[in-house]
Amino acid sequence: MKKHYSRPAFVTALVLGSVALTACSSAEEGTTASGGEGSSGTLIVYTNSNGDGRGEWVTEQAAEEGIDIEIVGLGGADLANRIVAEKNNPVGDVVFGLNNMYFETLKSEDAITAYTPAWSGEVDAASGDAEDGAFWPLVEQAIVTVYDTNSIDASAAPEEMSELWENDEYQGRYEVNTSLGQATPQLVLAGLLAPYIDEDGDLGVSDEGWEQVEAYFANGSPAVEGTDLYARITRDEVDYGVIPSSGITSRDAEYGTETGVISPENGVPYVTEQIAIINGTDNQDQAEAFIDWFGSAEVQGEFAAEFAAYPVNEGAKAQALPEVTELIESLPKQDIDYALTRERIGEWVEKTELEYLP
Repeated sequence: MKKHYSRPAFVTALVLGSVALTACSSAEEGTTASGGEGSSGTLIVYTNSNGDGRGEWVTEQAAEEGIDIEIVGLGGADLANRIVAEKNNPVGDVVFGLNNMYFETLKSEDAITAYTPAWSGEVDAASGDAEDGAFWPLVEQAIVTVYDTNSIDASAAPEEMSELWENDEYQGRYEVNTSLGQATPQLVLAGLLAPYIDEDGDLGVSDEGWEQVEAYFANGSPAVEGTDLYARITRDEVDYGVIPSSGITSRDAEYGTETGVISPENGVPYVTEQIAIINGTDNQDQAEAFIDWFGSAEVQGEFAAEFAAYPVNEGAKAQALPEVTELIESLPKQDIDYALTRERIGEWVEKTELEYLP
């Protein structure tokens, strides 16, 4: 089944190309601000979700609330590694935007500390760390493969992802992101391998699974650093590519595209972005105040409307764009063992980089 998702060009520019999506290009493809000392009076906020103006928006809105923050953006895997590396002498105060998999790693490394936000009763705790409350959910994202229905009729688009690398007509016409230090490409890799988990296979994956990974990268068009997927689509360099769902609206507005989404029968990867206080911060009170403010229904609703996000806060969902709600509720979730993925992803990335990247 293919999902057609379009948004008129008058929509305000927004998110994730990223994470994501996104967000997306998301902060995963964004730049890194300079850090600062946690005790300087400025709250240092680490995120992989600062792209497409989100970092500036959060900074400005927080300032109006009387909270002085500095955003430091990195790709998901790189950011998680940085926080772990700094845990004995933390620089950051708060981290948000990473998915459960990364936050579980931060929790296991004692790099984050538990705090129960004022809005905890407005979200499903099971979407975060229900056991210890070390991290709490903010936004849900689908990782989707998109195309422009202005140039590709929905009936001509593939039904299943594997058609992209198995059918000659699509080969070389889909973008592959080889920056595996970012969260979205890692989720794509996890999605490719999920149907082929085999405890007797290489790194817990059957030979067929690794053949799928090899074919995916061998027959795709590597992403061009600094060039948005949609720029390449409108220049007819590629027809398909992956983006977190919240990045769609802003790109349709910017590029004049009308996005179609491939919806495979076995679903697409989903992630829930989280927020937490970094263990050892010298700004505990200010960090708590920021989390109480940013995760509130009011702010998450405004963020959702501005950046086409899908908030998990029940009080904010009404402000999500109707087409975003429709898309998220229509796309099936792929069955991915994220606990296993967290254990294996480093090895999977290493093997892929050494053996399969162009």
